[in-house]
Amino acid sequence: MATLRELKGRIGSVASSEKITGAMKMISSAKMHKAEQGLKRLLPYRNLIEGILGNLLDSDAEFSSPLTEPRDVHRLTIVVLGSDDGLCGAYNVNIYKDLIRAIADHRSRYGAQLEITVMPVGAKMAKAVGKLRMEGVKVASSGVTSKSAGDDVRDFLDRLRDSYTSGATDRIDILYMHFLSVSRQRPALDQLIPMEASTFNGNGGGNSCRPCLFEPSASEIFVSVIPMYLLAVMQEVFTENRASEQAARVMAMQSANDNAKKLLEQLQLEYNKLRQQSITTELLDIVGGQIR
Repeated sequence: MATLRELKGRIGSVASSEKITGAMKMISSAKMHKAEQGLKRLLPYRNLIEGILGNLLDSDAEFSSPLTEPRDVHRLTIVVLGSDDGLCGAYNVNIYKDLIRAIADHRSRYGAQLEITVMPVGAKMAKAVGKLRMEGVKVASSGVTSKSAGDDVRDFLDRLRDSYTSGATDRIDILYMHFLSVSRQRPALDQLIPMEASTFNGNGGGNSCRPCLFEPSASEIFVSVIPMYLLAVMQEVFTENRASEQAARVMAMQSANDNAKKLLEQLQLEYNKLRQQSITTELLDIVGGQIR
C-alpha cells in the first residue's frame, strides 16, 4: 500500500500534468484559430480564380494546357500531408490508413503494375511512410514540412508540375486532413494534376459568371490562370492540414486533461482515506495508552 508521502508526490505530479496539458490545449487552440483565419483569407482569392475559369469555360474558345490533359496512368504520385510534431492523438495514424486504402484503390483501378511514388510532408508522416514495404511503391522526399508556406509551397508545386509535364509521373494526388471544425476533420484524397474541368466548373461557372471580354485571348488567359489556381489549392491544403493538426491536438490535450482530473480526484480520495486512517490509528493508540 502506498504511503502518505508517496500519494502526495503522485498528486503533485498529476496536478503538474494537468496544468501542462491545459496550457498546451490553449496554445494549440490559438494556432488552430490562426490557421482558420488563414483559410478565410485564402477563400476570396480562390473564388476569384474559379470565377475567371468558369467564365473562360462558358465561352466558345478552345482551351488546351499540359496541366489539364489526362493520359494513361502508369506512374502515380501521392503527396500525403501529416504533422511534424506529436501529441495529436491518432491524427497521423488515420491519414496513414487512408494512404494504404488509396494505394489499394489505385492498384485495383489502374492495375497491379502501377508504379506509385509517395511523397510525405511532415516528420511524423515521413517516419510512418518510411516503413512501407510494398512492391512497386517507393518513397521520395518532398523537401517541405507541414509548417511550410509561401515560397516553399510554391517551389514544391513547381517541382510537382515539372514532374508531370516532363512525363516522370502521369497523375498527382494529394492526401490531407480536411478541416471542418474543432471536433471534425476527415481525410480527403484529391486529384491535383491533371486538373479536371469539373473541379472548378461547378464553383466558378453557372450563375456566378457574367459576360466578359478577354484580352489577350481566352486560351492565353486559361494557360496563365491554371498555375495560379493550382497554387491557391496547394496553399489551402497546407493551411487546412495545419488547422486540422492543431484541432486534433486540442482534442488530445482536452482528453489528457480530463483524464488527469479524474486521476487527481481518485488520488485525492485515496490520500484522504489513508490520512483519516492514520489519524484514527493514532487516536486509538492515545486512548489505549490512557486506559492502561
